[in-house]
Amino acid sequence: METEMTKERARMQELIETLNRASKAYYAGNTEIMSNFEYDALYDELVSLEKKTGIVLSGSPTVNVGFESVDYLPKERHEKPMLSLDKTKDREELRDWLGDAKGLLSWKLDGLTVVLTYENGTLVKALTRGNGIEGEVITANARTFENIPASIPFKGRLVLRGEAVIKYSDFNRINEQLEEEAAEAGKIEDVTYKNPRNLCSGSVRQLSSAVTARRHVNLFPFALVSAVNEDGTPVDFENSREKQFQFLTSQGFEVVQHFLVDKDTILDRIAWFEEAIKKNDVPSDGLVLLLEDIAYGESLGMTAKFPRNAIAFKWADETAETILRDVEWSASRTGLINPVAVFDPVQLEGTTVRRASVHNVSIVRQLKLGIGDTISVFKANMIIPQIAQNLTKSGTLEIPSTCPVCGAKTHIQKDNESEVLVCENPDCPAKAIKSFTNFVSRPAMNIDGLSEASLEKFLGRGFLHEFADIYHLSDYRDEIVEMDGFGAKSYENLISAIDASRHTTLRRVLTALGIPGIGSAGARLLCQHYQNSLAPMLAAGSEELSKIDGIGPVLAGNFTAYFRDEKKRASFERLMKELTIDTEDATVQTAAAGEGASPDPVAGKTFVITGSLNHFDNRDALKELIEDHGGKVSGSVSKKTAYLINNDLTSTSGKNKKAKELNIPIISEDDFLAMLGKEA
Repeated sequence: METEMTKERARMQELIETLNRASKAYYAGNTEIMSNFEYDALYDELVSLEKKTGIVLSGSPTVNVGFESVDYLPKERHEKPMLSLDKTKDREELRDWLGDAKGLLSWKLDGLTVVLTYENGTLVKALTRGNGIEGEVITANARTFENIPASIPFKGRLVLRGEAVIKYSDFNRINEQLEEEAAEAGKIEDVTYKNPRNLCSGSVRQLSSAVTARRHVNLFPFALVSAVNEDGTPVDFENSREKQFQFLTSQGFEVVQHFLVDKDTILDRIAWFEEAIKKNDVPSDGLVLLLEDIAYGESLGMTAKFPRNAIAFKWADETAETILRDVEWSASRTGLINPVAVFDPVQLEGTTVRRASVHNVSIVRQLKLGIGDTISVFKANMIIPQIAQNLTKSGTLEIPSTCPVCGAKTHIQKDNESEVLVCENPDCPAKAIKSFTNFVSRPAMNIDGLSEASLEKFLGRGFLHEFADIYHLSDYRDEIVEMDGFGAKSYENLISAIDASRHTTLRRVLTALGIPGIGSAGARLLCQHYQNSLAPMLAAGSEELSKIDGIGPVLAGNFTAYFRDEKKRASFERLMKELTIDTEDATVQTAAAGEGASPDPVAGKTFVITGSLNHFDNRDALKELIEDHGGKVSGSVSKKTAYLINNDLTSTSGKNKKAKELNIPIISEDDFLAMLGKEA
């Protein structure tokens, strides 16, 4: 049941994210995504909630938490030793362990255990688990955790234990960013992290808290160690672990998800967790059962290794034997070629599994794989398909000597302790993910549903070599439908979007090619000058092109150099055979027509856009319309600005002030649309 405190905490978190996003846009990108009035109102609401609850969450704009760097992490002893838990994989055994008592069943989170100490409502110390006796002091790093309160209403001394984790969604985003940076730097190595737990462990123990802050670490308390009032008396939790969790929630913590169970309900609740793990964004590797009765649990004492008041439940890995039919080698943007096992379909954890990553050459050799081998497969943590063992061990699988995407030679190289397969071709299309991403983007071919992740998969499988290949993805229907993240419906939607993009404009095509400096604005200028006629545009030399207002010698040189390249010219011609070029909107033709045409009120004028929008999905959409009518869009107000578009005409933002100083008209979206003769 959602409590009032839970609702208030969720609203505070929402406000923090919104306000911080607005601040980042303004200070880092000189972009306003909300008016000052709206920002102040949300800020005041946050302050009011913080005063009401006594909670200030980390990351709140009402406090400034500076980053700290240290030369090393000092160690300190824990108040109470931290022991491991005894384990079982048998559900009936877990029920028998509980007996007639009541317990709290929760996730066993897969991260790094951290102990937090609060005094007088403020976080004063954070320790890692370490060896259970002493841990490393990471107080500055803990203050950057995304979901823990920087201050709490309780003014006594509170000590708690929680699991620091990095969510799967954040983990994947960090790895994608690392791959992108590696590709741009020309690195040929595996730069990604293997799992969220390893990344979290390294992130929590950084010497610079600024690094920790970038890793999106969350902490979920799973145990209250002690809570002592200001007068020295312990807080009375009525001998209930559940009451302890409720207390921690009231202080602003997101405690680990848990349920009260007994011998009659525990098996059903385990089944609930078993289903929930499939969509859970927080890494876990099992469950924990803790006795609800505090005194009874502590009276049981402990063994030499384990406390007797709690036990861990590990998922019993469901395995299935199958036949290895193929190993696909998939190239990535960094040049690594990764093996993926393809086998006869088997049922695991309620789903059909046909594929499993083998990671690298070292694992292929360790498993002694060969086509036709009998293998045993399972889902790690009930989620990720993996090969458990190879029962045949033929060792006959050949490591490919050529890249599956470009056909260039490959070689095996050492990457830390592993061997990886690498494509030697610096121009391999698999490394060209950014050019394909630009091609399908909204200002270019506008192919909805063809994400960067999907493009990378298609490139890695060898489906794409040049832009024209996008229009032949239907040749790989069976493979695409079976790919992770796809299915029959997703495939049909994708093909429909691709087919819809065949009818396009020359301006979009030129934007999509990725010619250096020739974006949507440059393509528009070229199309206007040559009346959307491709032949004279391609026949023009750089000197002629450079005379076009807004093009200049550099862009003209880039344009002519692109089409002088025989490979690029041939690829472009193959692309054009897939497309039907439509006539541009009449307003564009009018803007470019010159004599005899009705003057477009936007043509030749410079606009600045700020604040939130009502009629357009985003600023790019409004910018595109302005450019379609021959106008320009700038990021800052100057004497060259004709109009500032801002729906909040009374805003006291910097751009509004500058516009008023320079006597530049401030108009709303409705005013702009009326200028074009369009209804809002």
